[in-house]
Amino acid sequence: MKHRILTLLACTAIAAPAAAEKPLFEASEPIHLKIQAPLQPLIRNRSSDAPVTGTLTDPTGAALPVSLQLRGITRRTSEVCDFPPLRVDFTTAPPQSSPFSGQKRLKLVTHCKSSASFQQLVLLEYSAYRMFNLVSPKSFRVRLANIDYVGADAKPFTSRIGFFIEDLSDVAKRNGTKSSHAPERIPLADLSGPDAARFALFEYMIANYDWSMRAGPPGEECCHNGRLIGPLAPGQTVPIPYDFDFSGFVSAPYAGPPPELDITDIHQRLYRGYCIHNPDAVAAARQFRSLQPQILGVLGQTPGLEPNTQQRATKFLNGFFADIANDESTAARVLKKCVS
Repeated sequence: MKHRILTLLACTAIAAPAAAEKPLFEASEPIHLKIQAPLQPLIRNRSSDAPVTGTLTDPTGAALPVSLQLRGITRRTSEVCDFPPLRVDFTTAPPQSSPFSGQKRLKLVTHCKSSASFQQLVLLEYSAYRMFNLVSPKSFRVRLANIDYVGADAKPFTSRIGFFIEDLSDVAKRNGTKSSHAPERIPLADLSGPDAARFALFEYMIANYDWSMRAGPPGEECCHNGRLIGPLAPGQTVPIPYDFDFSGFVSAPYAGPPPELDITDIHQRLYRGYCIHNPDAVAAARQFRSLQPQILGVLGQTPGLEPNTQQRATKFLNGFFADIANDESTAARVLKKCVS
């Protein structure tokens, strides 16, 4: 018996570091960090994909070597954002003592513009990710950060809120599968019905139309503001949404309704899920209804979200919950506009 206990303890000791090897998304409190790099040249050259080198100083004080690269489409342009979204590559492995231990490459959602109103937009988009986390573990986790940006000359550039997005491979690993990289378009039959319906109903909840769960932009892999995990096989491919700034829920000033849809305002809701998945969408609506207190509760749990912003967002989400108040309402008010 003694030998068995010692064996169990040894196994536990071996397993413990593995469980905590990627701690960044295991906690929810905001982290404070500094990013130092030649930011002005990077921001000026919006058309360039050339990375710049710098350091990310984490909350432990460790200065981690990183490579920064511009990313995104709309928010990358200077006409829309003063400060573009970034991709952060760790050029050496962060130490185990760092919150970034185990991380290699991360997307960083930045503040776009410096005004207080844009800080609220960042927090709303962050809260949308947290809401989808409640609905499905097959989702991108996020971590809020208070970031001090510093130029290569060590002069302060700006300090703003942002958040990191979990890497797709880690999402897949958490869910016992692998990430998938598909050609420009995938067959409808490959989509997992329950996951596709959940994806579409969530986008309906936040009134977002800037996505596709089956196709990517011309010349790029699938999908537009969505990523895939699981086998590329009938009924087994799981689409995962991201990038919610064009939603009515976030209501960014640069967002507008797609011209091909019969809506005039981004706050209007129009269901864009597939009719073949309607039975799964009814089941998803039941799940959303059961989670209504927790979904609305995310707003109160988002640090820095102002009361007026919370109230507007709550009112907007309550319109969705009225639409899915029961199975009959879900069918009549949501699913009747499904995509054939």
